[in-house]
Amino acid sequence: MTAQPNALEIEDLVLHYGPVRAVDGVSLTIGPGRVTALVGESGSGKSTVGRCVVRLVKPTAGVVRIAGTDVTHLSRRQLRPHRSAVSIVFQDPAASLDPRMLVGEVVAEPLRLSGRMPRREREARVASELERVGLRAEVARRYPHELSGGQRQRVSIARALISEPRLLIADEPTSALDVSVQASVLNLLADLQRDIGFACLFITHDLSAVEYLADDIAVMYLGQLVEKGSRERIFARPAHPYTQALLAAAPVADPVRQRQRQPVLLGDDLPSALDPPSGCRFRTRCPLAFDRCASEVPAQVAVGDGMAACHLVQPDGTRPDVRAADTSEVLP
Repeated sequence: MTAQPNALEIEDLVLHYGPVRAVDGVSLTIGPGRVTALVGESGSGKSTVGRCVVRLVKPTAGVVRIAGTDVTHLSRRQLRPHRSAVSIVFQDPAASLDPRMLVGEVVAEPLRLSGRMPRREREARVASELERVGLRAEVARRYPHELSGGQRQRVSIARALISEPRLLIADEPTSALDVSVQASVLNLLADLQRDIGFACLFITHDLSAVEYLADDIAVMYLGQLVEKGSRERIFARPAHPYTQALLAAAPVADPVRQRQRQPVLLGDDLPSALDPPSGCRFRTRCPLAFDRCASEVPAQVAVGDGMAACHLVQPDGTRPDVRAADTSEVLP
């Protein structure tokens, strides 16, 4: 049997908006049926990576391959036969669903544009897809504004999956929803991924969702990846100081463990992508930063099943512990 190609391969992806370096040299691979979480603070560039993958924006440089096909420089017409291989679910369903279209028309749009089946067959397929995401078939005759936020996001998921993509980009799919419905949408995504087997780039800042859904994790800071690895390794033994800080800030359900946790204090706010710091971009907030961090970009060091880009991470597995640092002073 011929091995399936990777669902997604990104090599040295760069996207600059004039002087703004939104994405700066990101490389990432997602295997068939794998879920990779791309995490980081707002402004780190993670959503921009997702938009480059689906070609909502054209990269400045680098390569994007979807299911083995290089789509980086294809024209809109050349992209058309490859569109069904990747779909995206956006953060805010109220903004991503056309309010002038019936739900059935919204969900059927990918099939209509591809010309893959006649109208009657599309309608039956839409009804089936709505039921698969937990909605009644008659919802197809309603408008998006008549639905709740959670229902609208289920419609978005149905639209994204109706073309049977190899790769789903889920860009903060629960952050615009009420807390009461976030868990149900995450459960739906987990069930669909398990049943259908699509690969997923799950973009989020919610580490509890990452622990629940992801196979692998990529940590992004100011346009660059600072750590990659399996979910198990990163949650048990994070190597990069930024990853350690993210995990230390994530709440846990156990109140005893929550009280016992040692917080990590970072200096300042996220720097501007218009003028990122020299050397290690995290150095202006890192309590472990030293002179070399300002003058030299850290190399990616192999750590277990992944990598970390930090001068203090050693090939033998030795890693820094940001919680043991003196956080009263952070290098400017």
